[in-house]
Amino acid sequence: MNFSIGFDKRDLPKIHEAFDKIVASNKWTEAFYTELFENKWAEHNNLHSAAFSSWSGAALAALDYYGLKGKKVLCPSNTFMATPLATMQAGAEVVFVDCNRFDLCISFEDMKQKAEVHKPAAIWVVHIGGHLAFEIEKIAEYCRKNNIILLEDCAHAAGASWNGKKPGEWGDAGFYSFYATKTITTGEGGMLVTKHKELFEHSKKFRNYGKFDYKVKGLNYRITEFAAAIGAIETDRLTDIVNFKNDYAKKLDKEHDNRVELPEGMVSGYYKYIVFDPIEKSTGKVYEEQCHRVLGDNSVLPNSDWVAGNHWCVPIYYNP
Repeated sequence: MNFSIGFDKRDLPKIHEAFDKIVASNKWTEAFYTELFENKWAEHNNLHSAAFSSWSGAALAALDYYGLKGKKVLCPSNTFMATPLATMQAGAEVVFVDCNRFDLCISFEDMKQKAEVHKPAAIWVVHIGGHLAFEIEKIAEYCRKNNIILLEDCAHAAGASWNGKKPGEWGDAGFYSFYATKTITTGEGGMLVTKHKELFEHSKKFRNYGKFDYKVKGLNYRITEFAAAIGAIETDRLTDIVNFKNDYAKKLDKEHDNRVELPEGMVSGYYKYIVFDPIEKSTGKVYEEQCHRVLGDNSVLPNSDWVAGNHWCVPIYYNP
């Protein structure tokens, strides 16, 4: 299967129409399509949704809202560097946690042990490869009982669900990426989702310098109207993309016994199809080097190190 950006060429006329409207409107930011994209994503995700120019901007808005500067935040090492770097940029101290071998996501047992030692203000759970963390229910319950902020990195998880529940619904905030290779893409872009109205309002000010009273000390993380228009159209196409990938994954399941196997009721967006045997024509690893090693952290995380060397990704792209 050849690489293909998750865009359906049948939607090109809609893109051209939207771009013509944007040009004619003389409003290339903070206008109709930004609100449309947010409304469509809120309807899809059942949460308040604020669009950003990047995943990082969305994450920083929440980290700022919760005032995590100087506090400890647990973070899996098996993630993209954006997760710990955004946390560090916000002034928090990152404590790395091991992952599971079966889902590549944060280990509840190691998380619990680290939480009891470090008393974190917040915990990151990262949904890897398009599926949801298998232990998300236990993680969310632990955070509720211990008054710990739960942050969901949903960058891979567009289109995923578990018995109808969507990424971001377990935590206090979730953050999507619409980078060029993601399941749906705006080229560059992100979305913050949350059940908390106050965080939602804070995030909209944070992405726009804190206008107009400047009580929120934000910067420019606005999404353009052009990117938002693509996002709105892609959101309408998301179900088709996920259905296509899941149908293709069923064919791959017959060829790969040693793979990530989803729990009952879970639907993956299949950003990646992950196996634990070497294969020809792999698209590489989800992450080849763990974040704690990149940053020179001496944490002992055996599962994370094992995962880095013992998984491969079978090509799986939307190409109807």
